Amino acid sequence: MSLNCASCTKSQTLDSGGNVPYYKPMKVASKSGSQSFGSQESNNGRFGDIVLQPDTTKYKLHAVIGKGSFENVTVHLAQHIPSGQKIAIKCIDIENSPVEFNIFQDEVILCRQMCHENIAKYLCTFVNNNELWSVMPLLGYGSARDVLHAYFKTGLPETAIAYILRDVLNALEYLHHRGIIHRSVRASHILIGGNGSVCLSGLRKVYHMFHHGRKWNQVHNYPEACSADLQWLSPEILEQNLSGYDTKSDIYSLGITSWELANGYPPFEDMPVTQMLLEKVNGTKPMLLDCTTISDLTGEEHAQHNAELENGGIDIVALAKARKFSSHFHSLIDRCLEKNPKCRPSAEGLLSDPMFKHLKKRSSEALPNLLQPLTPINLANLANVSDDKAVDSVINSMEQMDVTEEWSF
Repeated sequence: MSLNCASCTKSQTLDSGGNVPYYKPMKVASKSGSQSFGSQESNNGRFGDIVLQPDTTKYKLHAVIGKGSFENVTVHLAQHIPSGQKIAIKCIDIENSPVEFNIFQDEVILCRQMCHENIAKYLCTFVNNNELWSVMPLLGYGSARDVLHAYFKTGLPETAIAYILRDVLNALEYLHHRGIIHRSVRASHILIGGNGSVCLSGLRKVYHMFHHGRKWNQVHNYPEACSADLQWLSPEILEQNLSGYDTKSDIYSLGITSWELANGYPPFEDMPVTQMLLEKVNGTKPMLLDCTTISDLTGEEHAQHNAELENGGIDIVALAKARKFSSHFHSLIDRCLEKNPKCRPSAEGLLSDPMFKHLKKRSSEALPNLLQPLTPINLANLANVSDDKAVDSVINSMEQMDVTEEWSF
């Protein structure tokens, strides 16, 4: 949808019967000339006791702290000028976007409708000239992928993974209960706040199982622009056959993401796409790399391994032999990666998995200690220094953070 056609915005309201679309006219913010976006409630977004206005003059953009799937998407460290509150703003150049405007529009509307502590929030969204601005809470650690790149290159501690997965499962249970398939669960779509809170983002590729008041048992829609998600997508989505897929496809993606968080990179990474697709369709299950699963290398594998080490690679064999994951973690990934979706547990069922039984705290109470020595972006003195120094201070505090990966809300 072009901006010229955006005099009205579509707002999809979820009720007990499914998705009931309705339309509301946009409001125009007279002070800035910006067009507020979404439902009327989204025009008066609240952040605690602070009211966030759809007015560009109320915000100061600072350093770029993340990039999106496309070059036209950037995430900025920003400040709400009236309150001094530190926030993040995602800016999308609509005119040069390879994605249709209505895709971003639907994502914003969906995020505004979601009310769950583990789903990323859009506090205020509006169109400014040729850009779509979405105001969000600042999540100081960035994505789980950023955390891996910044310090935990060989994987996170198992307890940290358990806290992260528990919160992601809470988000998926919330979505699945409403007939929504996420279709892009991966480490770069798991955002971690400076206080240890965990949010699932990447809602641009969701698919609703409710149509015209009826819930379908299987759907057949293939995600658009999904080349970056192939390693995480389930076999049934990739096969594109008559059986279709349902919310259990997200559980497979969660299994791949769990493997990614444990090893520092996703499985199938070194395979050509065709081989990866065949492996998935044939039911190959990647196993966690630890002393219980690693085996002695053959002559050919040993030579390849030595060549990788000479090129600066990580000694994966030595790393695996030196660590041991719990049997509960092995079992969870094994169950999630079942080729037959009917054999996979649901998000609700996984929340009672033995892997999470020992977690007695909230993520906000446990994760900051588990992620040490990595620290979130430090913005404590941002309001007390000049603009140039503020930007320099933020950039210096982010030297240990790698934002080359997508930090997608």
